[in-house]
Amino acid sequence: MTKRLTLFFPLVALLAALTASAAAQNVLIRGICRDEAGKPIRSGNVEFQDLAGGKKVRATTGERGEYTTVDVVPGNYKITLFDNRDKPLFYFEKAEIKPASQYDIDFDLAKLRAEAEKNSPEIQEQRKEVEKVKQENEKIRAVNALLVKAAEQKKDKQYAAALETMEQAATQDQVHDVVYASLADAYILNQRYADAEDAYTRAIALAPAGSKSLGGYHAGLAAALSQQGKMEATLAECEKTTQLDRAQGSLCYLKEGSMLANQGNADAAEQAFDKSIAADPTRADAYYEKGINLLGKAKLGSDNKMVPAPGTVEALSKYLELAPEGRNAQSARDLLASLGASVQSSYGTEKKGKK
Repeated sequence: MTKRLTLFFPLVALLAALTASAAAQNVLIRGICRDEAGKPIRSGNVEFQDLAGGKKVRATTGERGEYTTVDVVPGNYKITLFDNRDKPLFYFEKAEIKPASQYDIDFDLAKLRAEAEKNSPEIQEQRKEVEKVKQENEKIRAVNALLVKAAEQKKDKQYAAALETMEQAATQDQVHDVVYASLADAYILNQRYADAEDAYTRAIALAPAGSKSLGGYHAGLAAALSQQGKMEATLAECEKTTQLDRAQGSLCYLKEGSMLANQGNADAAEQAFDKSIAADPTRADAYYEKGINLLGKAKLGSDNKMVPAPGTVEALSKYLELAPEGRNAQSARDLLASLGASVQSSYGTEKKGKK
């Protein structure tokens, strides 16, 4: 007697009890395996693993997806269907094979999927999660394309177009710091400093703790604040930048010092230049800008000759030591000569003027 069983198993922890009426010791099992499109699963395998002894029996599927085995004896089995790359497609944990002359067991994956979705809330949740991840990945790819596009527009000095691109990106992605950092940069390029402040603040809030980008974000926020005349807040951001990235912190203080000097606030500018040097003693431009700033504090001596403020000659000399061929090298040499100082002098050492 032949009994045909078409199995519809859930994807996990499937439990089946297969029944038949014959009494042969070895059981003939055969069937047809089809994928979700109804096509035969060729060169796949149906594996019967004896739960008592661990012995495995495999039957390979043919061109029509058919398989046959006479090597299975009555017992409890884990049965797994594999594709032609030995990837498991479906399994059930415990199936009882009773003495029978023959089983016809068909695997129809389309029906199995429908049955699983009907009876397994867990599978439905997994499918929703997979779809959610798929949509998220598609969104990330789209946003990355906009980031690349905006970078090219900035490079080509198409600042208004870059801002439009990044505003589009920000409408699609409100959870990644890099989006708001690029948006903030576009705002600065378009001289919208208050908007840049908001965007950098958002980028900082979204960035993971320990992110290497945080130093740059605080430096960008400092630039936005500086352009709005918020000097105290700017210096605070430069300090945060220095704590995260000393090189960027040095640059932050240098830019702020230059702005303060241009505003005629020489004392505050000198403090900023000193902090720039402290953060990165190898930043040559900080010494040059400090020297130029100190020139504004020079006085005329009793002989009507210029008397430089303390530290002027040292700062210009240190610049030449660090950047003898730098863009301001000739200017530094000329200034030192006008002050009667030796060009070879070292920073931090007293210099003697020409007699």
